[in-house]
Amino acid sequence: MSDREPRRTEERVAADDVEGRRALHRRGFRLEGRLREARPRGDGWVDELVYARLTGDPEGPEAHRHVMNSVTPRKRLIAHALVRDEAGRVLLCETSFKDDWELPGGIVEPGESPRDACAREMVEEMGFAPGVRGVLVVDWLAPYRGWEDAVELVFATDPVVELDKPRLRPDGHEILALHWLTVPEAQAKMTPFGRRGWRPRWRRRTRAPRSTPRRAWSVTDTGELIHASGRHPLRRLAAGAVPAAGLGSPT
Repeated sequence: MSDREPRRTEERVAADDVEGRRALHRRGFRLEGRLREARPRGDGWVDELVYARLTGDPEGPEAHRHVMNSVTPRKRLIAHALVRDEAGRVLLCETSFKDDWELPGGIVEPGESPRDACAREMVEEMGFAPGVRGVLVVDWLAPYRGWEDAVELVFATDPVVELDKPRLRPDGHEILALHWLTVPEAQAKMTPFGRRGWRPRWRRRTRAPRSTPRRAWSVTDTGELIHASGRHPLRRLAAGAVPAAGLGSPT
């Protein structure tokens, strides 16, 4: 037997017991999990929520912040990449766990930036990650085949040149093969919500890349955002402000 004092106090409450949950929140208990149909009620069962508090947990306003962080919804974030070759074709991954194919990328880990997650997933799935650029698409994905809903970011990448293509190798576990496809061919292989992202701006991105890339927008010394086509300023930035990084060019 250990002589150490217990540091953990655990409480369980029915998932639909609103007052019971609020009482635990006021006492500084954090939500740690959900047990499906763990509590009998009448002729059926209800889910049970597991709350806990440790001896060293903070008190007062700081405790409230931790409690609210534990009980507020956490939505999955997925970072995908629109990878092109010099001919403008799109790279799709043939997976081992579903029939449809998908863009390279995956789930962003807690505390990880979406851009870093996109690069990491490409290395894990296909052994190589071209440079990750700005965000092309932000979309909401509805629940699908056992997955809860999620938010998807699709990043543009540097084009993959012929010399780099031999570096692309599927991991052999989740990813069985990699395919370079035209836009119509890729659309036919993706899920309905995956195809939904193929808007005209995507099609523009899948054309053969320019030999000399240029910035579509620039900021003048007076804070005006000017398009390279010579059109009038889109808007004036607040003093000292800079455009948001990593969100792509305004359209």
